[in-house]
Amino acid sequence: MIVPALAFAQMMSLDQAVVQAQTVNPQVRGARFRWESAKHQIIQNYTPADPQFGFSNQDSWRGFLSDSGLHNLTITQALQFPGKGVLQGRTAERTAEIAGLTYRAAVRDVTAQAKTAYYQIQLDLALNDLINENLTNLERVLKVTQIAYTANLATQGDYINAKFALEASRELARQQVVTIANDKTALNILLDRRPDEPLEVDPTFDLASFEATLDQVIDRAVSSRQEILQAALTEQNQDTAVTLAQLEYAPDYTLGFGFDHWLIASFAPAPNHTQDWNFQVGFNLPLFFWAKNEDIKRAHQDLDAAREDLESVRIQTAGQVTTIYRQILRSRETALLYRNTLIPLARQAFQVMLVTYQGGKTDFTTLISTFRQQSDARSTYLQAVNQLLAQKVALEQAAGGTLQ
Repeated sequence: MIVPALAFAQMMSLDQAVVQAQTVNPQVRGARFRWESAKHQIIQNYTPADPQFGFSNQDSWRGFLSDSGLHNLTITQALQFPGKGVLQGRTAERTAEIAGLTYRAAVRDVTAQAKTAYYQIQLDLALNDLINENLTNLERVLKVTQIAYTANLATQGDYINAKFALEASRELARQQVVTIANDKTALNILLDRRPDEPLEVDPTFDLASFEATLDQVIDRAVSSRQEILQAALTEQNQDTAVTLAQLEYAPDYTLGFGFDHWLIASFAPAPNHTQDWNFQVGFNLPLFFWAKNEDIKRAHQDLDAAREDLESVRIQTAGQVTTIYRQILRSRETALLYRNTLIPLARQAFQVMLVTYQGGKTDFTTLISTFRQQSDARSTYLQAVNQLLAQKVALEQAAGGTLQ
């Protein structure tokens, strides 16, 4: 007998799914490699350009490189105005930090996606339980209508309607099987697994409330959210860019050293001195200063834009956290109300209506309405739980990471 592959699926906890997603997800790994690449570019900005070495062979009067009259060695080194390289190096360091924050944001977002996918499977399983319970209850409804119809206490229409509701619920059950499989595939993709690899999750919902207050969450988000930190570093880079634009007026240098060796003494400046040394220095002149003025103005505008972007991200984050936090509290209240009060009442009402219908004291419309009330109560509870969990994930994203 061949055992289905699903039988070998081990239970994967939420924490295990998150750790695996953070470790093997291609999006996270790609962001980490880009961060490593950015760190390797820092030293290049502190290091000056390579020196240039030149050798010349002159006055070869007997052919190519034969009986030369003069050999010349020259070394030149291009140097920036003092301070430019340091500023460019600091900019590269901040750029690498921004890449690191991008990596951490990718970890955060993939974590949120993994949690959302995990919660969705939990919801699918809970909905599947609801559908199966509905099937059991509809079978009971069909049985009592059949008995009542046989005893001439109900019409044939009641029996037909009950059978229709049962068959429609069975179709929902068949569709739910496909939905669960598809949502498991979505989580497998995030975990860099085969789409059809067996996967089982813990079906238990976590309705625990946050211990942190709204002000604490806002402070955490404003100080820790990756987009805010990136905007702050971008502002610093733009401030440095203003200084670099102003330093365009400062000249860059070129230093050169040369050595001449006259192989033919009569070619030398003096018969007894056939070797000499040379030194040269050059620098650029800011003749086109009006163009550099435009660079400075542009740098100031970019700095102002970076400051506004930083303020925009901060205020939007605070507003987003506030809205999500309020909705989390509302969703939790709704979920607890339905779980502790409304669902038990709806179950009790359905049981009473089954007995009442069997006694011919109520009609089929009231019975089926009571059944739907019970089903809708459980469905609303699951929707509230789903919203609560999704909003917890959204709040962690807005805050820059887990709140635990």
